[in-house]
Amino acid sequence: MREEFITQYLFPMMQAGAIYERKYLLGTSAARPLIAKRQVEIAELEGADAVAHGATGKGNDQVRFELTYMALNPKLRVIAPWRDPRWTIRSREDALAYARERGIPVPHTEKSIYSRDRNIWHLSHEGGPLEDPWSEPDEEMYQLTVAPEEAPDEPEYIELDFVQGVPKKLNGRARGPVELLRELNQLGWRHGIGRADVVENRLVGMKSRGVYETGGHDPLRRPPRSGIAHLGPGNHALQGHDRRQVR
Repeated sequence: MREEFITQYLFPMMQAGAIYERKYLLGTSAARPLIAKRQVEIAELEGADAVAHGATGKGNDQVRFELTYMALNPKLRVIAPWRDPRWTIRSREDALAYARERGIPVPHTEKSIYSRDRNIWHLSHEGGPLEDPWSEPDEEMYQLTVAPEEAPDEPEYIELDFVQGVPKKLNGRARGPVELLRELNQLGWRHGIGRADVVENRLVGMKSRGVYETGGHDPLRRPPRSGIAHLGPGNHALQGHDRRQVR
């Protein structure tokens, strides 16, 4: 699924210049429809009559999952425990207590209670101290990127080859999409590139704060103020008016 995620979701998204509210690079948004699509495929293979997701009733994920289910197989019943009135877990603290009482090992604690989502494109952090907009993210929260103050002082030069807007080579060597993105992620992470602290508007009418680590995006596209000096494919291929429309 990783290669499909990159070639059928991430690269087209990157080519379209898709960025939500000028900061969020859509790492979770792009992944949910693919996960839901695979759920539907497996349900049909197994003869199941329902699919389930663990999204809460307050976020966008429930919409992403369920719209995909309905588009691909509207006959499937959707099980969403967080919206079930019989569901007694109402917070992350409740979930930790539930796991502790039953001896279920989880990596989270009351001091590190972030909600995280990771795939080959990004790692997101929500909840916990981030719910206070005056609170600066704790450096210990970050799991992939080094702090910019700890990044190398010397620049690192790379060369990317694109074919019809799709990256094909890194430093002169052909790479598959998974290998290429992994290497670009490592490049971004070690140089402190790809951090974004965003207060965004959710589809359901709430605001949410998320902090994202997306190391491989900036070398591919370089949004404004990314800290990377290079000319992306759009600079070479698009006329001025077209480039303004993409932005």
